[in-house]
Amino acid sequence: MTGTRILALDPGTKRIGVALSDELGWTAQPLETYERRSVAADVAHIQQLVDRHQVKRIVMGFPVRLDGTLGPAALQVQEFIGQLEQEVTVPIVTWDERMTTKAAEEILIQANMSRKKRKGTVDRVAAAILLQSYLESLGADGGAAGAPPDAADPVIAEET
Repeated sequence: MTGTRILALDPGTKRIGVALSDELGWTAQPLETYERRSVAADVAHIQQLVDRHQVKRIVMGFPVRLDGTLGPAALQVQEFIGQLEQEVTVPIVTWDERMTTKAAEEILIQANMSRKKRKGTVDRVAAAILLQSYLESLGADGGAAGAPPDAADPVIAEET
């Protein structure tokens, strides 16, 4: 069966925030915070999510520095994408994740969530913010949100 949803990943060194779109590609919901184990286990878990949720594309948070340059974290994500591409069955798109974690923390603070609970929640909320930004960009030219990007789309993502 062809996938209908988009999965967003906000990778960190210890955890990966995961969010999922609805079937129409209009909204993003936090899904889980995955505790990283090993590259093989991480990749296997992501492929399970792709299969379980009928995912058609993965949006990978790409940690570009505020000045637009790539630092060590971006290089680690590029390496992880290379490993992921060897196993997953759907395309992977990178998306600028600048300020998503900060925005997620502010949302959780506004919700009066304790620091301890925020630690386990912030990554998946950041992934949802990342995914919502991506989904909104797909509909920015008046097309249907969630439609596959083409050459006319204003999306600045890099499909890998």
